[in-house]
Amino acid sequence: MGQFFQIHPDNPQKRLIDQAVAIIQQGGVIAYPTDSGYALGCHLGEKKAIERIKRLRQLDDKHNFTLMCSDLSEIGTYAKVDNAVFRLLKSHTPGAYTFILQATTEVPRLLLHPKRRSIGVRVPDHAITHSLLETHGSALMSVTLIPPGEELPMTDPEEIRERFGHALDLIIDGGACRLEATSVVDLRELPPVIVREGRGDTSHFTE
Repeated sequence: MGQFFQIHPDNPQKRLIDQAVAIIQQGGVIAYPTDSGYALGCHLGEKKAIERIKRLRQLDDKHNFTLMCSDLSEIGTYAKVDNAVFRLLKSHTPGAYTFILQATTEVPRLLLHPKRRSIGVRVPDHAITHSLLETHGSALMSVTLIPPGEELPMTDPEEIRERFGHALDLIIDGGACRLEATSVVDLRELPPVIVREGRGDTSHFTE
């Protein structure tokens, strides 16, 4: 059974954030709250941790993984961003959006779509997630915690512990999350393509 930390959703305790980051940096897999449901995360270079997440979510190699980034400048490390895309990102981060972009060579190959070399990136609007990313110092590989065969992300940390505690190194209890998934916007070419309507307002991308 993995560890279970209760972290304040608005004022995260630094001691617990430091312990959570240590678990990530040692190759652990964590469940943590975001601004659109709970997510599974690990260090982006940890192959064994990524494989564990794939098994847990029953994902194939065609699944688009997401990199959780602390801010807009970090997105530029992992994805190709021109001036027009930068302006769109700047006006919509942080927020409940996942942006599909062409990956840079900083992204490990096992995270990329096998044919497109694309990657999802996002800057979540959640204090716990932001503290984790700031302390970790680099992006987290992440997928929404949706149980196999279900459609909605998990939002209750106690239920996550009951169902998946045996398979995780840490569950961060940051309270209940919103049930709605992120909006997914493909920015590899302009005009943008709305892949999924979710919590983030997409009207600005279609004007």
